Amino acid sequence: MKKIVLIIFVIVTVLSINKNYNEQNMIRFRIIASSNQEEDQELKRKILKSIKKDLLSSSATTIEEEREYLKNKIPTFEEKIKKELPNNNYSIHYGLNYFPQKQYNGKTYKEGEYESLVITLGSGEGNNFWCILFPPLCMIDEEEIEYKSLIKEVLSNWF
Repeated sequence: MKKIVLIIFVIVTVLSINKNYNEQNMIRFRIIASSNQEEDQELKRKILKSIKKDLLSSSATTIEEEREYLKNKIPTFEEKIKKELPNNNYSIHYGLNYFPQKQYNGKTYKEGEYESLVITLGSGEGNNFWCILFPPLCMIDEEEIEYKSLIKEVLSNWF
């Protein structure tokens, strides 16, 4: 009986996640380097590493909770960026931001204006890193992949 309940639960959860997490209710993240020069790309990676824990430590289960979390974390992000950028030549914008077409986890995301947190370093003309913060599908390092799975958390708490 437990197996049947578990299977039904997983199916309902997956269907509701697919229904609720579409491109209109995702929050993206993007950090854009000043240029493609190695020192600017390295600075982008260094800043990403310094804010990674705060960026991914949200326990939000709704998009509204994630919005609130990110808005409250902006001063923390600014503080950490200022430590890495002596000239304070950066901007942080949370809201609708332009994203070019992207491939992510085998899916194509169309270009357009999306709700997102964007950090632009210097002139913002270099390559960027981007991911989806909500639902939490963000991969920060190629060698270190962090996934948060609502299904996994519910199942581990249930058993």
